[in-house]
Amino acid sequence: MLRLIAAAALVLLVAGCGGGGGGEELSEAERGRLDRLEEELSTLPDLGPGLGEAAPPPAITAGWRTDFARRAVPLSEFERGGPGKDGIPAIDRPKFVSIDDVDFLEPREPVIELVSNGDARAYPIQILVWHEIVNDSVGGIPVAVTFCPLCNTAIAFDRRVDGRTLDFGTTGNLRGSDLVMYDRQTESWWQQFGGRALVGELTGEKLEQIPARVVAWREFAQTHPRGKVLSRDTGHSRRYGENPYSGYDDVDSPPFFPTTNADDKRLPPKERVVFIERGADAVAVPFSTLQRRKRIRVEVGGRSLVVRWRTGVASSLDAGNVADGRDVGAAEVREGERLVAFDEPFWFAVAAFRPNVRIVR
Repeated sequence: MLRLIAAAALVLLVAGCGGGGGGEELSEAERGRLDRLEEELSTLPDLGPGLGEAAPPPAITAGWRTDFARRAVPLSEFERGGPGKDGIPAIDRPKFVSIDDVDFLEPREPVIELVSNGDARAYPIQILVWHEIVNDSVGGIPVAVTFCPLCNTAIAFDRRVDGRTLDFGTTGNLRGSDLVMYDRQTESWWQQFGGRALVGELTGEKLEQIPARVVAWREFAQTHPRGKVLSRDTGHSRRYGENPYSGYDDVDSPPFFPTTNADDKRLPPKERVVFIERGADAVAVPFSTLQRRKRIRVEVGGRSLVVRWRTGVASSLDAGNVADGRDVGAAEVREGERLVAFDEPFWFAVAAFRPNVRIVR
């Protein structure tokens, strides 16, 4: 600690003696010494506030009124993702515009299509990547439209649980590199992948997943000419259109945060898959397989489903601008003419949460 304080003081002293303040420029020897000290300081623990003992980070439970005595998994499985509680703000009062008023989307840009009781809405990924949750009501059904960039999981849920409508926000925590949500009514923690409450009063409850799919903006506009589109007027200032995860969509690269079963090499970590779960049965269809075969029939939980491939959808996690992402395509899953709930996560997320999944090749 004394060494750290002395080094910090010396860095400040040397820096204050040269350049910028009208003093003499640093000599080459002084500049070298300053660079070495700054490098050394960067390897030492953060002092925290003041110059006292290094303060440990606050417990992951700090600032919550969650019932932490009720939980389905150990708290050690959760980790901070960076921003704290609501640091990534959910959209609670979404505004929408008509198809004709949209001038901020390119033809191949991905949007989440959700249709309920004739009410068709598009939620652009270029907005969801900055907010991750939209609390909305579509066709009279209260819904949470969610997107976790780290897992590439775009999932819509019915917000009703036991007759009570919940509102969701972001905890700032991750589990298995996946978004952990919380409901504002009880502050229970919910895993986005699977929609189950893991900590708090509602532990064990499960949100109903609503059929939704990722489509290109051009397809949504053509299919639903009277549809509504989530507006950029969110009440927040964000660089909508830019991808804050540029380059993340590399099929062979690992996720930013550790996950269980990371040694499952059946598929590359970030291979996109069509994930379908019915009860205890779950299947994954790799995009590489679907792109080759175009149409695949699968049996899941005793139901016969058809998975189809569509091209012309840009990756939201590839280029610096979402619109410039490479064409990764998209899928849809139907039972007869009816769209059924599914997801398009990266493989590592499926391996982490559903290790016994069947892979259809």
